[in-house]
Amino acid sequence: MADGANPLPKDPNASVPGTEERAPFSLESEQAVLGAILYDNEIFFRVTGILKSEHFFDPVHRLIFDACGALINQSRLASPALIDASLAAIPGYLEAGGRKYLEQLAANVPSTAGALDYARVIFEMSVRRGLITIGGDMIERARVAMLDDEPGAQLADAEQALYKLAETGKYGGGFKTFRTAISEAIEIATAAVKRDGGLAGVATGLRDLDHTLGGLHPSDLIILAGRPSMGKSSLATNIALNVARAYKPERQPDGTFKAAEGGVVGLFSLEMSSDQLATRIISEVSGVPSNEIRRGDIDQEQFDRIYHASRELESLPLFIDDTGGLSVGQLAARARRLKRQHGLGLLVIDYLQLLTGSQKRGDNRVQEITEISMGLKALAKELQVPVLALSQLSRQVESREDKRPQLADLRESGSIEQDADVVLFIFREEYYLKRAEPRMDSPEHAEWQQKCDEIRGIAEVIIGKQRHGPIGKVELAFQENLTKFTNLDRRYGDARR
Repeated sequence: MADGANPLPKDPNASVPGTEERAPFSLESEQAVLGAILYDNEIFFRVTGILKSEHFFDPVHRLIFDACGALINQSRLASPALIDASLAAIPGYLEAGGRKYLEQLAANVPSTAGALDYARVIFEMSVRRGLITIGGDMIERARVAMLDDEPGAQLADAEQALYKLAETGKYGGGFKTFRTAISEAIEIATAAVKRDGGLAGVATGLRDLDHTLGGLHPSDLIILAGRPSMGKSSLATNIALNVARAYKPERQPDGTFKAAEGGVVGLFSLEMSSDQLATRIISEVSGVPSNEIRRGDIDQEQFDRIYHASRELESLPLFIDDTGGLSVGQLAARARRLKRQHGLGLLVIDYLQLLTGSQKRGDNRVQEITEISMGLKALAKELQVPVLALSQLSRQVESREDKRPQLADLRESGSIEQDADVVLFIFREEYYLKRAEPRMDSPEHAEWQQKCDEIRGIAEVIIGKQRHGPIGKVELAFQENLTKFTNLDRRYGDARR
């Protein structure tokens, strides 16, 4: 709770909206941290692993903290004189005491050694204020009990608010300064420079696809679409496995861990069971066809390969949820829980049309898909991870001579195209060509056979939309017996063509 007298023009008995309790804060701790920074600018780097300006209760303290950060990040001295020069024109700062108040903070600092302890107090008070606000909002919303405000929706919103508070230590959002946005962009670019291959996003493990996309970017909704049997589930599983296998955690200043490479993967398999998916993954890693594993038609050498593959895979940070019939709200709740408990670097959903929306949509499937695609995009932004969602294509693809998919083929809703940051189509010409074999005694058969040889084992990933870069096409190698996509050997591919 509050300690000491407040030297600023603020009511110490201020309450949080929706409650009758005084907001918890510690002005003495806020003053101690700011005083320590003014006394020794190096303290700023120690406390920023815990604190952001929004964690301060007093608005003038937030201004001072931001001003210190702006000067220090420019390798300038954050002194009372320089901070006063940058804040003098801001309303409220002079009323709080201006430069004299800054000098008092620097002169009366209790101990720079205790700055981290004071920073933790500030952070904890901020979290408590957030909890009070969320609790007040929940109580008020439940009390009103509107007919169209279902308890399930209230629970989902409360969980989302609590998740945000647990992840960031603050409740709500609001505007960011452009300086903050620039700093975040520079951090992303710096991480890309340090990362192998210079990728800004999570590497898929497929060289040419990573080169074109720059990896899978946090907060992006990536749609991977294709007709049945094109291999979209296989490609998504391959990417999930590559990301999990590349995972390398890095300890942060606040004691938490962040992925330096790869990431923790959450895979929602709404179509296949977890054991079917595991069999596919074991097949990919061991090199033993999945149909032979299922039949038990393997020799000792193959069994040994399966055993060693299983031992390697069992410790991977790959989490599978094969619950069918999930709503987008239930999926979001489970994804938040996974990130809170284990971390999260990539979310894969197989596939979008098997999700359900809220019951309010009735029988309007287009509106329901719109709700789902919007919900997945919002989830990607909330969790700050790429969300790779698979999607079916409409049958109109089959009626065209050129069966390469287009954006207009996305099934049931144009909102998928609108909400997605990236739209990928998987296409294997070999699949269609095999089903168009002419008669053996016809003159066209030799030409058909030559064409089959040219395209055997080659798949196309068509980039139909990309906010961050160009559209185009990437070729991959596909091993049908292992349902495995890999980098295409250019020399081998050119020789075949």
